[in-house]
Amino acid sequence: MNRRRFVSALALGPAALPALAQDRRLSEITFAGIVIFRVRVNRLGNWVIARVRTSAGLSGLGDASHSGREDPSVAKLTEYAAWMTGRSIYDIEWLRQRAYPEVAHHGRAASCALSAIEQALYDVQGQAAGVPTYQLFGGKLRDTVRNYANINRSSEGREPAAFAKMAGSAVAAGFDAIKLAPFDGMPANGSAAEIEAHTRLGVDSVRAVREVVGPDGDLLIDAHSHFDRARGMDLLRRLEPLNLYWLEEVARPLADLAAINQAAPMPTAGGESLFGLQENHRYIHAGAVDILMPDVKYCGGMLELKKVAAMAEGAGMPVSPHGPASPVGNMAAAQVCVGLPNFQILEFSHGETGWRAELIDPPEALDKGMLAVSGRPGFGIRLNEKTAARHKAE
Repeated sequence: MNRRRFVSALALGPAALPALAQDRRLSEITFAGIVIFRVRVNRLGNWVIARVRTSAGLSGLGDASHSGREDPSVAKLTEYAAWMTGRSIYDIEWLRQRAYPEVAHHGRAASCALSAIEQALYDVQGQAAGVPTYQLFGGKLRDTVRNYANINRSSEGREPAAFAKMAGSAVAAGFDAIKLAPFDGMPANGSAAEIEAHTRLGVDSVRAVREVVGPDGDLLIDAHSHFDRARGMDLLRRLEPLNLYWLEEVARPLADLAAINQAAPMPTAGGESLFGLQENHRYIHAGAVDILMPDVKYCGGMLELKKVAAMAEGAGMPVSPHGPASPVGNMAAAQVCVGLPNFQILEFSHGETGWRAELIDPPEALDKGMLAVSGRPGFGIRLNEKTAARHKAE
């Protein structure tokens, strides 16, 4: 079956599947190369999108964003693509085993690159089979995925009025769950008076956003590990009257985080930076939080996200994947989330750009905080190269 016949057959949909299944070359599709797009978003960085090419003419997308300053995942994407060239598009476990040790030496540059290529391969696999990618992960339990609006990356200031303004924008867009990180900028070695002033300003920002979202809106607060155990315990007392949906990552050491979790009157969440099963297992076993937040870019990919979520399910924990990602990254996570029994809510970076939805075709299907996952093969999306080129990072 030549490339033209293969792609034409895919366009016919399920009716063409018997013919395709009989053609042994369907199982012989190989990795043929990669194209990397760096898209400028704002002062906080770029989106890095990988498009994998295959021997059958199909291509798939993956997100390798937020790996660090100057996007170190780009070099690793090139390296890992060389490993995969000529190999089967189904060799995901082989790639996982080879790249896994790299993360200890190269951190997020390695984990994001591994994940992006793996995402793209699952996109291609779904297209080759003529089914949405979520069918490769056990099917779906829901048609849409609830998202909360992270306003932290788009708020122009760090004071209550700036957070309240962006929260108002998110509410106007239909979101009923809002997250901010009001304690960023906390002086690490500041005096007691400086730390207290910053803490008070952060709590005032939470209070201002609560007023915007109303008593029934869900309010999520990320502390970004700016507190030690004693100050974290005090933070619980200050935030308790504000009826939080969750309080995220108050402290860094697991023992401190677990102690704070035990004392917390509100649900706690965390784990966005963890890679692989081992790190997530330690986090769960320590009782660090109530809700686990694996990030598809950081944890090792879609398969790892599924494995981590299953491990959390066994421990009786819900999962709410982290990911202020590009539309590609959000869709990759959503393909897994639609089938997770213990899924709770997904992250959406609100207000970073006015053209976000246009980066993919068809545009991102987000309505009142609910992300629709289509039944089209693979992820069901393509990169809009004109938009990517217009916002190309230099």
